[in-house]
Amino acid sequence: MLAVPKDKIEAYKTLARTACAVWMEYGALNYVECIGDDVPYGELTSFPRAVMAKEDEVVVFSWIVYRDRQHRDAVNKQVMADPRLKGSDMPFDGKRMIYGGFETLLQAHDAVA
Repeated sequence: MLAVPKDKIEAYKTLARTACAVWMEYGALNYVECIGDDVPYGELTSFPRAVMAKEDEVVVFSWIVYRDRQHRDAVNKQVMADPRLKGSDMPFDGKRMIYGGFETLLQAHDAVA
């Protein structure tokens, strides 16, 4: 999760498309990027508060699915070494990015959707 300046959202979309291609090439099972369109600033906690989003920024939430932690670590090692993402001009403040790894607890899928 991160905050992207509204005037840099197109640059972020370009970066996200490249990142998606790289992660999928190295074996990620699923890659999702979501741009906030109903993300209010909460009184105590909220997505904007978590990333210290400013008035001129939008919250982006993304996730990548892997088979397991070992698979994640192997894929991420290759991704981080890939020259397509090295030296990229990041259209956001990486110091305010929140990331981590999670183990799936429950998953449902609608085959019609």
